[in-house]
Amino acid sequence: MSVNFLTAFPQFEVSINSFRKKKALKKAKFYKKVGWWSLILGFIVLVFLYLPSVWYSLNGSEKLGEFIARKFSKKVPTVESPVKETYQPRFDPSLTREARIAIPAIGVDSTIQESTYENYENALEKGIWRVPDFGTPYERSSPTILAAHRFGYLAWTNIYRRKNSFFNLPKLKEGDTVEIVWRQRRYVYEIYKTGKGEEIEDYSADLILYTCENLDSPVRIFKYARLLEI
Repeated sequence: MSVNFLTAFPQFEVSINSFRKKKALKKAKFYKKVGWWSLILGFIVLVFLYLPSVWYSLNGSEKLGEFIARKFSKKVPTVESPVKETYQPRFDPSLTREARIAIPAIGVDSTIQESTYENYENALEKGIWRVPDFGTPYERSSPTILAAHRFGYLAWTNIYRRKNSFFNLPKLKEGDTVEIVWRQRRYVYEIYKTGKGEEIEDYSADLILYTCENLDSPVRIFKYARLLEI
């Protein structure tokens, strides 16, 4: 004959029910704490990811554009490049006709935007801008200068930001390569120097990349590169 232990000893049933309630209450408190901490951490992550974009949307792009126009619209000294002026990579009809830049070391893979100084903002809103009145990969009478924001705009996704801005430009090291497709020719450059400041230091470079160091700072990060004959 089977005996219901809980019916035979009701005090044990009360104890078990009390234990279950306490256990459920502890679980509820634990999950509540986890929920609050997750909310706080999520808020911190969102602030970290999007606050720079908000600031740039309000202030950064204007300051970068003013910096470009003020510092780089001047005539630069003529300096001979170690690469022969006549050298051009072979024409490859399979390459895109669109001007593009790829920097494998930092994940950049973007169209190069063309625009005048008056409309620079239209270019920076899309990504990487070739500063006018300077050289191109094909015509190297002066260096090719490419500028972009680090943090971009609020509307940009993180993936878009990393591919189409210079968010990770500070991580680019000497010896890293930069590839530019221009007029269906692939130009490969090698970084040979890094600089910081408010002005370009080395106009002998074939390619100069630059962006802001911090959110509200006149200091810019520069990467200087030589064209490789390959």
